[in-house]
Amino acid sequence: MQDRKQLAKHILTKLMPLYGKAPMGIHFITPFQLVVGTILSAQCTDKRVNQVTSKFFAKLKKPEDYIRVGQKRLEKLIKSTGFYHNKAKNIIGAAKVIRDQHQGKIPSTMKELIKIPGFGRKTANAVLTRLYQVNEGVCVDTHVLRLSNRIGLSNGKGAIQVEKDLMAIVPQKQWHEITHCLILHGREVCDARRPRCEDCVLRGRCGYYGER
Repeated sequence: MQDRKQLAKHILTKLMPLYGKAPMGIHFITPFQLVVGTILSAQCTDKRVNQVTSKFFAKLKKPEDYIRVGQKRLEKLIKSTGFYHNKAKNIIGAAKVIRDQHQGKIPSTMKELIKIPGFGRKTANAVLTRLYQVNEGVCVDTHVLRLSNRIGLSNGKGAIQVEKDLMAIVPQKQWHEITHCLILHGREVCDARRPRCEDCVLRGRCGYYGER
């Protein structure tokens, strides 16, 4: 455990100067647009999501707007993000729950958020961090999962276990930072198929690099 804590500290020391001020994530103006973008980001890149939502966010801002548009029309708008049927269904479902049970306001706790259609811990963590600057957990996407395993922060095979491991070794105030850094490093350097290990500032402490 102590070794992993030191490794996590080392990773943040190395990556924060590189990525700490770099922009990342879903573009949005209203809180519910963040919900929409985060649901759309499942199995899709933020870049693609932002391209798609830029075409309708000017008109669709609040839960009521999406309910009015309806699922069939929304499916056509979001089709290129993939899994559009389920995503549209979840967006409409989320809009109804937020409108009817939360007076149109996005809940500010994990317990409430994970009850909303389309939300799991990853989605909830992303929304809590972006909207409320609240760290209730670590947002584990495919990049965070892959890098945590490769570097040696966790040997968990699923997002839930990796999140637990990261929460145990990273101070709570830095949960967002470790997510931010690992995601961007995964995109820029530690690619899933062709990791650029020779260009990586973590190679001296990386389990994957040491095993090559």
